[in-house]
Amino acid sequence: MSSAAIPAIAAADWGTTRLRVWLLDRTGNVLAERRSDEGLLAAQPDRFAEILERQLADMGAPPTLPTILCGMVGSRQGWVEAPYTTVPVSLADIFGAAVRVAGTARDIRIVPGLAQRDPSAPDVMRGEETQLAGAVATLGSGRHLVCMPGTHSKWVELADGAVKAFQTFMTGELFSVLSTQSILRHSIGRDAKVAAGSTAFETWCANALAAPGPVETSLFRIRAATLLQGLQPADAAAALSGMLIGAEISAAKARFLTQGGSVVLIASGSMSDLYQTALGLAGFDVMVADADDAVRAGLTEAARHLGMMGSKDVA
Repeated sequence: MSSAAIPAIAAADWGTTRLRVWLLDRTGNVLAERRSDEGLLAAQPDRFAEILERQLADMGAPPTLPTILCGMVGSRQGWVEAPYTTVPVSLADIFGAAVRVAGTARDIRIVPGLAQRDPSAPDVMRGEETQLAGAVATLGSGRHLVCMPGTHSKWVELADGAVKAFQTFMTGELFSVLSTQSILRHSIGRDAKVAAGSTAFETWCANALAAPGPVETSLFRIRAATLLQGLQPADAAAALSGMLIGAEISAAKARFLTQGGSVVLIASGSMSDLYQTALGLAGFDVMVADADDAVRAGLTEAARHLGMMGSKDVA
């Protein structure tokens, strides 16, 4: 490995079911990457060190290369618990609360998640705070509204580089449960895929945006449209996705007291395409940040803040 390609840090986003590990240079560029299904569930109760060291060895990482982690690896069921930091909180203070993993040859730190301890709106996140940190450098000062889609979508209000408030929407999980375990499974069928260019997605999303309200009052219309109007499985899946995402956006607009303006979308792949379409229908100007790029940038910033990227590269 040439001196230009010597890694400065190893970084990992360790979720419930997936693990992504990178070797990064001093500027955060990717030198090597590994992805696997060895998430939290596969690593419990005591395989975290084994899995991480194998992944790093496969990429040729030096045995003392410092490593920064985020995600469910820091949960109560993870490798070492990194207690939640409480909002409002600056991103720098989040990094400062990172927890060191004891008993390892290398310096390993875990970025903590965030807690909203408002008794009327309790909420938590893990992993997304690092994506936020990676995206915030390009946003500047002032107030920003951020949308991070996923199984549990997060909407976050930033104010001058600090997390002020956030809300979780179980949109992705609801789609999975409703499409596979409710009566709507008869309309949607198996392995439903939704394209952002779908007319059904846009129509049902626009309807949800135009008439915000409890989504349970509209869900059965998908089944009725199947029986009465010949709605096909692919369009039924798109209708359900559009309805749920439209309802999420309507609720987020009400929660954060906005009728439009701009939103920062941190997402990748088809999810990015769907939310760009839906946010446009809702009247938002959308600035897109790739989710993978954001989490790597956030992990790099965390390592810098913690002094893990020393004056010399690790050899």
